[in-house]
Amino acid sequence: MFESQKLVALCLLSFRIHTILCQNSQNYDRLFNSIFPTRDTNDQTTEYANKVCGLGKECVKRILCNDGNIIRDGRTLLDIRIEYDAPCSYLEHCCHIRHVLPDMPTSTMGSNSRQNNGCGYRNKNGVVYEITGSLHNEAEFAEFPWMVLISGNDGSYICGGSLIASNVVLTTAHCKLGNRPDMLSVRAGEWDIESLFEPYIHQNRMVKEIIRHENFNSQSLHNDIALLILRSPFTLAPNVQPICLPTSNIAVDTNNCVSSGWGNDKFGRNGVYQNILKKMELSIVPHATCQAQLRKTRLGRFFELDQSLTCAGGEAGKDMCTGDGGSPLVCADENDPERYYQIGIVSWGIGCHTDNVPGVYANVWYLRPWINEKLRERGFYL
Repeated sequence: MFESQKLVALCLLSFRIHTILCQNSQNYDRLFNSIFPTRDTNDQTTEYANKVCGLGKECVKRILCNDGNIIRDGRTLLDIRIEYDAPCSYLEHCCHIRHVLPDMPTSTMGSNSRQNNGCGYRNKNGVVYEITGSLHNEAEFAEFPWMVLISGNDGSYICGGSLIASNVVLTTAHCKLGNRPDMLSVRAGEWDIESLFEPYIHQNRMVKEIIRHENFNSQSLHNDIALLILRSPFTLAPNVQPICLPTSNIAVDTNNCVSSGWGNDKFGRNGVYQNILKKMELSIVPHATCQAQLRKTRLGRFFELDQSLTCAGGEAGKDMCTGDGGSPLVCADENDPERYYQIGIVSWGIGCHTDNVPGVYANVWYLRPWINEKLRERGFYL
C-alpha cells in the first residue's frame, strides 16, 4: 500500500468515511472501503496510529471522540496555535478506538448558533467549534455566514463578497470579474480554504449575470459596486445566511463594526493570502474626518472623498488589505446588537494597517437605491 494512502486514511477514517469530506461522498466511501475493507486491529494503519497518537488510538474528528475531552453536545474548542505538523489536523483529536462515537449527520451536530429567522445574525461563538488562543484575528467557524469567496473556474481566488439573498452576491466593481459570468464561481460557507473537515461543508454556485454600476470609475473607484446573480440559489444553513442591507430608518452602532476576508496579511510582495477567514473590528470614520486624514497622504490637500465612498479604521494594525476587495463591512443594529447590516464593501486604501489612515469602502447606504433598482428589474425584492 502506498504511504500517502496510509497517511490520508489514518486521519480521514473513523468507523466510516464522514460524508462531508467530499461532494460525492458515496464514491469516496467506496474508494476507501476498497483500500481498507476491514478494521483489523493488527493492520498497518493501526500500527501507524499507535505511533503518532499512542497505543490503541487514532485520529478522528473531534466531534466523534467521547473520552472526556469532548463536550457531549458536540461543541468543543479549537486552538489555532496547535502545531500543524502534529499527528492529527487541528480539527481532529487523538482518540482511543473504544471511545469513538458513531458518525453523525451534519444536520444533527450540536451548534452554538442562534437559529434566527432573517438576515444579519452573526455567530460570535462560532458553530459547533469555538476558537481559543486566536493569534491573528481568525474568525470563528460560520461567524459571518454571509461571507463568500469569488473565484475563477480554475479555482483561482478573485475577491470576496457577501450574500444578500440566496441567489444574489454583493461585491465591488473593481474586482477582476471579467465579462463572462460562466467563468465565475461563488463559494459560501467557507472558513479554512485548505480543509474539508469543517462541520458544515461549503457550497459552490455558478454565476449567471454580472451587474456593474454604470458610473463606476476604475481610476477614482467612485460607485465601486457590483452584483452577481447566481444560476441557482444557495441552500441556507448555519454557515450560509444572508446579510441585511441598511434602510433609512435603521440606526447602527458605528463603533461596533467588523470586516472579514482572506486577503493579504500585509501590503506589498511579502503579503500572504490567508487560509482561515480573518476578521477586523473597526469603527466608522465620519466622511469629513476621513477626507481630512486622506489629504495628509500622497493624495494631497485637494483630494475630495466621493459620497459613494465611506471610511473605517485608521488605527495602526486595524485595516483590511490587498485581496480583501469586495468583502463586507458590517455594523451592529443599535436596537439589536446581535444583528448586523452591511454598511460598506472593501474598496481601497493607502497601504495597509497605517496609523491614522482609514480604509475606504463603497458606501452601501448611499448605493442602496441602485441595488434596489437593479434587483427590481430582475424580479428580486429585498
